[in-house]
Amino acid sequence: MADLSIAVRQVGDVAVLLPAGFINAHTVRDFEEGLEDLVEKGRYTILINCKDLSYISSAGLGAIMGLIETVREHGGDILLSNLQDNVFAIFDTLGFTQLYRVFTDEDQALAAASERKD
Repeated sequence: MADLSIAVRQVGDVAVLLPAGFINAHTVRDFEEGLEDLVEKGRYTILINCKDLSYISSAGLGAIMGLIETVREHGGDILLSNLQDNVFAIFDTLGFTQLYRVFTDEDQALAAASERKD
């Protein structure tokens, strides 16, 4: 089994990215390409549902940081949901929970994204 798989689906105006496995130095390029592909297609509201994400390295966090300015310049945002405790701890320790909106589950995140558009 690969260390990382990425599924993408569209829910209204929100692109939901579902990484499963580990985002580390060996897999970060796949994660970056998944995010960049969404932005290139004009999908600027992105929800990263982390329910199946077991680990994210600083390289993975850098991939998110690398796109946030572009996404927000186009009226979008990057939201996070379903973070496992160890993944939340990484985001929290590095201050990402102050920079990004984090939700308990996907439904909450999707509701918040749709409220922002109204």
